[in-house]
Amino acid sequence: MTKLEGVFPVLITPMFDNGEVNWEGFKNNIEYFVAQNVGGITINGSTGEFVSLTKEERFKAVEIAVAQVNGRIPLIVGTAAETTADAIEFTKQAEEAGADAALLINSYYAHPKENEIYEHFKEVAESVKLPIMIYNNPFTSGVNISQETILQVGRDVENITHIKESSGEIRKVRDITRQGEGFIKTFCGADDLVLESFLVGATGWISVAGNIAPKLAVELYESVQNGNLDNAWLVYDRLLPLCNFLEGSGKYVQIVKRAMEIKGLAGGPARKPRLPLNEEEEAQLQELIKNVETVPQ
Repeated sequence: MTKLEGVFPVLITPMFDNGEVNWEGFKNNIEYFVAQNVGGITINGSTGEFVSLTKEERFKAVEIAVAQVNGRIPLIVGTAAETTADAIEFTKQAEEAGADAALLINSYYAHPKENEIYEHFKEVAESVKLPIMIYNNPFTSGVNISQETILQVGRDVENITHIKESSGEIRKVRDITRQGEGFIKTFCGADDLVLESFLVGATGWISVAGNIAPKLAVELYESVQNGNLDNAWLVYDRLLPLCNFLEGSGKYVQIVKRAMEIKGLAGGPARKPRLPLNEEEEAQLQELIKNVETVPQ
């Protein structure tokens, strides 16, 4: 089983002005992140606009990413869907294509109850042998999955191996990490709590900011791993304004797409109803990029 740890930027799906996916740009972006020595990459997540992609586009993204990565780093594929049957289809396709793991959130419109979430995760995971990272994000799914449900399904289902915790509750990251030792590991999913998450035991970061500042994100993780907390805090101080902007803007997809363009990579527009950054947001992004790329004296 592939080891999942470290910084995993959650990639955008680059597009042309006409809304078509820029597949060559997608490949080039993957090469860029491989060269940044990230722990792995994630595709077809929220930042990748998975809800705005067709099934065929999501399948194609997996096939292209698997071929482009070619086993050099781990690849996690978002396989979320509103129904359990659809989530099984996406997860099976990811496994058959050669992905290393799947990222699975609960139904995001039905607002399921705890036992429904448990059964959804269990049924999808048991349809494959692929490692499953379940995902708690109350801000997008409308449900804050209880710690008990997360631990129970991780205990009961062998290939549910990780949890991406995005509730913003650092106590939850701490308690799941400690109480789930031996059967489930935690990944940070809240960019503005990443150092805190590492300090309470998270072993990885599904990172939006890692798209824009991958070297800093990796340096932060490695500093913690090496016990150099003084440097970790210095790096975090540089990253945190960007993380706060991404978490608080409501436009994280557009921010990352525009940032990729500024860096000379493939970005493009987001699919509507998402609209581009306004002048104030553009200026703020330009300043934040300058700050994370400026080496302190």
